Amino acid sequence: MKTNLLIVLMILIASLAAATTSLAQESTPAAPATPPQTMSPLYQPKFRGDPARSDSEAAALAYMRVVLRAQRQFEKQYDHYATSLAELVHSGSFTKRMVNPDRGDYTVGFEGKKDSFVLTMTPKQLDAQHRSFYAEDDDKIHADEEKAADARSPVVK
Repeated sequence: MKTNLLIVLMILIASLAAATTSLAQESTPAAPATPPQTMSPLYQPKFRGDPARSDSEAAALAYMRVVLRAQRQFEKQYDHYATSLAELVHSGSFTKRMVNPDRGDYTVGFEGKKDSFVLTMTPKQLDAQHRSFYAEDDDKIHADEEKAADARSPVVK
């Protein structure tokens, strides 16, 4: 009798294990219809809280941060802002190469006065992964994916 009970118990355990495996396979999501080699790679954030949506945006935002830092340092040293990008060379980490307004997928716009400045990054193709950016002497970077960014555009977090 113990042997029969043991056999029934083993059959019951095997059935339960098979049913669990079957349910687990049914709940596994199906593979994507598009083969992986044709899918566009997703942007990998460069740091925690990275607001960029693409590598191009990350580069544009990094450039803007360097300019903003250089302007703060320049203003602290000379008691006014630089009036051109060339004037910023060697302020902070701003280099001579950075004066060139062609920044890959973006073009730099800079208007400087001794008491203020405006910095823009305009994408060569405006879309959700290539927003336009705007900053001025308040150090806030604004972005817009539908038009040229300005002071009224949402602030990048």
